[in-house]
Amino acid sequence: MIHLARPWDSRGLTGSAFGPGDCLVSEVRGAAAKLSGHSLLMRSNVRGENVDLVLHPYPKGGTGHGPARVNFPVRPRGQKEAETPEEENSRELLRRMNEVLARVQELGESLEDPLHVWPRLRQAWERAENEEDPRMAEIVRQAQAIMPKLKALEPRIRRVLRRTRELTPLSRVQEMDRASMLWLVRQPGRTIAERAGASQRILATVRHENFDTPENRVVHAYTRLAFDVSREWMREHPRAKMSRRYGQVETYSRFCRAFARMLEDLDVSVAETGVTPNYVLMQDPNYRAVYEAWRRLLEEEKVLDDLWAWQAETWTDFAVLAIVLALDEVEEAELIAQSPVVWRSEATLGRWFEQDRPIAVFWLKGIGRIVEVQSRPEVPGPLLPLARAHVSLRITDIKRNEMPRRVAVWTPHSMMRLDLSEAVNQANSRLVELQRVAQSEVLRNGLILTPSHGAPEAQFAESQRTRVDGVAMEASGEGLRYGLDAIRAFARSEIYR
Repeated sequence: MIHLARPWDSRGLTGSAFGPGDCLVSEVRGAAAKLSGHSLLMRSNVRGENVDLVLHPYPKGGTGHGPARVNFPVRPRGQKEAETPEEENSRELLRRMNEVLARVQELGESLEDPLHVWPRLRQAWERAENEEDPRMAEIVRQAQAIMPKLKALEPRIRRVLRRTRELTPLSRVQEMDRASMLWLVRQPGRTIAERAGASQRILATVRHENFDTPENRVVHAYTRLAFDVSREWMREHPRAKMSRRYGQVETYSRFCRAFARMLEDLDVSVAETGVTPNYVLMQDPNYRAVYEAWRRLLEEEKVLDDLWAWQAETWTDFAVLAIVLALDEVEEAELIAQSPVVWRSEATLGRWFEQDRPIAVFWLKGIGRIVEVQSRPEVPGPLLPLARAHVSLRITDIKRNEMPRRVAVWTPHSMMRLDLSEAVNQANSRLVELQRVAQSEVLRNGLILTPSHGAPEAQFAESQRTRVDGVAMEASGEGLRYGLDAIRAFARSEIYR
């Protein structure tokens, strides 16, 4: 297994371990790689030898199987008043990951109308270019749906009467049990008044209101968690303070905080995760809604751990969707085929959907060319494995008797910003080496799509026969608009080349 800091590297990793600036890609030759601890990006056969391109996850913390990975940021949890620079960097990485997730998850909403998937997705991404219109999230939905439930519970929060034995004035005694009676007969005196003594009190059973019930513990746990999640969401969208969604979440955050303080004053403890729901949590509509919302937020926290580890896979899906949208906006491009997209209820190894190959086919009637967008191809051809690019464009000119032309698309993802100028030069050198290989298709150009980490830019490197363009982009705001414009320009220049 050869570990690679960049997919186009000619040599393996210099050190013995991956660092936060590396892409965590490895090439396995010979026997097929066992899918344990890594994800298969592309499988091929090069000169009779099996070659697998695999991706390793970012570490969740501690050590794990696979190659050594050191000094990686850890996913932030909860809120802190003061954070170290490393914690602030991790929180910013989490914010960017959530933006990429939101763009990919918008495909799931677009699939509700199969005839207009890409127009609907384009509209959603155009809204994302405006940072003042924040993304939909689970906490936004709950701010709209659960607020009325909590308000209905507040004046009638469930309580129980618990029996205790206390010294009670004779005039207030209502109930006595066996232990109280035994206490009474042991006291000196002939009448009850004499036995009550000077204080005129006897041991009796009394009932006190108690709010520490299983269902109220769940509400307490939920309001504390909802407050933390809403604060995190508001922190990720500082420019959206004037939007309706931001206002809803802010109001919900204050309400949950006040509700949690009220429950704390009533001595209600906090439910542990995995609690078994009782009759009230299952049958009372308001308590049941709060319980289900609590479970969804807890599950989202667990899902974030896996998404953090496999966010490089999610970035690849985001890049593929960006390419399809760019091609769909080419003036004469007509979408003539689209593979079925199966949306998953939860992500598997960072991937939210499955699709056949290619994901989309465009027909340009004027120039007589067909453009296919391929992601993680089952039959990648002879040159893509050598370029180590698991996304590509395949351009076929049906008017000429020429070999199909491939465009390699790399989607490198790392916890630190790539030097884009260096990347395009190294990738271009890789393509120059491939020109010596005689094959049945042409691969001369490439595209690099990588996270910009707040500094979007475009670079290119070219030689006499090859060219590689690089685009560093974001998944929201100006960085998304800049990246989509750069991909559109590249797509037009490549198609009409």
